[in-house]
Amino acid sequence: MKMEIPAKYDPTLTEDKWYKYWMDKGFFRSEPDSREPYSVVIPPPNVTGVLHMGHMLNNTIQDILVRRARMQGKNACWVPGTDHASIATEAKVVAKLKEQGIDKNLLSREEFLNHAWEWKEKHGGIILEQLKKLGASCDWSRTKFTMDQDLSESVIKVFVDLYNKGLVYRGVRMVNWDPQAKTAVSDEEVIYKEVQSKLYYIRYKVEGNDGFVTIATTRPETILGDTAVCVHPKDERFKHLHGKKVLVPLINRSIPIILDDYVDREFGTGALKITPAHDINDYELGDKHNLETIDIFNDNGTLNENAQLYIGEDRFDVREKIVTDLKNAGHIVKLEDYINNVGYSERTNAVIEPKLSMQWFCKMDNMAKPALKHVMDDTIQFHPPKFKNVYKHWMENIKDWCVSRQLWWGHRIPAYYLPEGGYVVAETIEKALEIAIEKTGNKNLTINDLKQDEDVLDTWFSSWLWPIAVFDGIRNPDNKDINYYYPTNDLVTAPEILFFWVARMIMAGYEYRDDQPFKNVYLTGIVRDHLRRKMSKSLGNSPDPIELMKIYGADGVRVGMLLCSPAGGDLLFDESLTEQGRNFGNKIWNAFRLVESWNVDENIQQPEYAQKTIEWFQNKLNSEIENINDLYDKFRLSEALMAVYKLFWD
Repeated sequence: MKMEIPAKYDPTLTEDKWYKYWMDKGFFRSEPDSREPYSVVIPPPNVTGVLHMGHMLNNTIQDILVRRARMQGKNACWVPGTDHASIATEAKVVAKLKEQGIDKNLLSREEFLNHAWEWKEKHGGIILEQLKKLGASCDWSRTKFTMDQDLSESVIKVFVDLYNKGLVYRGVRMVNWDPQAKTAVSDEEVIYKEVQSKLYYIRYKVEGNDGFVTIATTRPETILGDTAVCVHPKDERFKHLHGKKVLVPLINRSIPIILDDYVDREFGTGALKITPAHDINDYELGDKHNLETIDIFNDNGTLNENAQLYIGEDRFDVREKIVTDLKNAGHIVKLEDYINNVGYSERTNAVIEPKLSMQWFCKMDNMAKPALKHVMDDTIQFHPPKFKNVYKHWMENIKDWCVSRQLWWGHRIPAYYLPEGGYVVAETIEKALEIAIEKTGNKNLTINDLKQDEDVLDTWFSSWLWPIAVFDGIRNPDNKDINYYYPTNDLVTAPEILFFWVARMIMAGYEYRDDQPFKNVYLTGIVRDHLRRKMSKSLGNSPDPIELMKIYGADGVRVGMLLCSPAGGDLLFDESLTEQGRNFGNKIWNAFRLVESWNVDENIQQPEYAQKTIEWFQNKLNSEIENINDLYDKFRLSEALMAVYKLFWD
């Protein structure tokens, strides 16, 4: 007797049940064998993260590709994992400690890291558990974390190798400084926003006579670090000032007027204040003209003693105060409304302060060459290909990578400073001691004499090794996993980390495997609402994916997202799409009920119309399968879904 099948599909009765069955049976596990491999590495979400709509889209696409590969008979391996996310995690831990009345600055490094690991163990796996609710068919036995022992050793090994090759160096350079996190951040972690500002016109007295030069600036607080005023050599308005000096307002420091065709004669007054310590262009001009560099800011964005005035006060409070004082002293000519592009830290939303800082850097120009070549010749294919030009521009203008961060959570830089000055770089402190003794000839040196660098490596310095390190290909470059699964097949990620992560993985692949890390890069769009606003918690326009799955089922949400998700194009999400996805699931369910209800006796000859119908549908199905496979091969996944959708509905 057949069991009665309910008239309506209920995902709550099937999704958890079958996912547990798949897990219990180990259907997602993969080990090297004689089959063709198909491997994908997850873009590791931050341990601070919880599932959002972008994760839903990205991981749904990966799951589709992985499950299709299994259906094709390939040995599919989807490696999951999380990223330690130095700045974001440290900020979370500091905030938690503050709630408990604990000041990070009063803790030792070891004490702080104990709190950080405790936080990670409690919160770090939340997003992976949520991915299981989504139905992600990862090989969970292979789950990695960027600070696992094997991955950490790989990161340190690469840093030491690059240092020994002369590609890693230490020096003072202009960096993007986050005064809230008190660390350097990369160019790619700076978000520029249009801000309604003021343009302040300020008079500088010409030394030795009654004349004045007026400059225009959006940052009057930085005049205390000025070391020159610059004018265009062909600007007739300032010919009489060539060779003269001016006095910095309020502090009367004498600074030269310099000539350089860098100056835009149309901006402001045509005279430019030069503050080499706090502007990258000013820094380059200062270097060219041998100007003094005066850093007036502390690491937290307050003014230091070099400023002479407002010492210990916040930079934005000082902006208001100095304008009042300049007005009272007769130095303000006028103020104008001005739309300004201001850089904000992606991690803390603090306004970035350009700052001269001693940091570790990695030379990128030579590593960029094969990484550029193999994308442009389609050895590695971008989907959609329009991103090749963006990638090309960035790679052709690549700068050295600032790899150090002034944090405690992360991979500590393996540089050890000697009592008499200088340093050595080694994978362990024991090896560092050997090198130090050999370098100095001092056989009395002990481990206690060596002081390890306080900084940690940029989070991306671990994740650029991800496709290699998850298969232990850095420490053991000839093991069976790396030889079987590498290069991986497809990478699914967002365009905004094309440079952060994708480009760097490609560089690492050619540097450490002499091979591409993946064959295809599928770049998803941004999930937006119907008003085309990016979905975010702060705007309150982003639904909770877990709640959506409770209402519509994981399949309903997955189908809903894919219905409007062209590769590289933004997804305009509307909850009605998930309802459409749920209804499609119900359509399949009813088709199944219909087929199950047929009580066909195979001994009875079917009427001719029935045979013709079966033959017609078989031809239609074969044709659609061919079409769907072609769409898959072109990474046109939304269109592949629509082909399946129409096959059922029409």
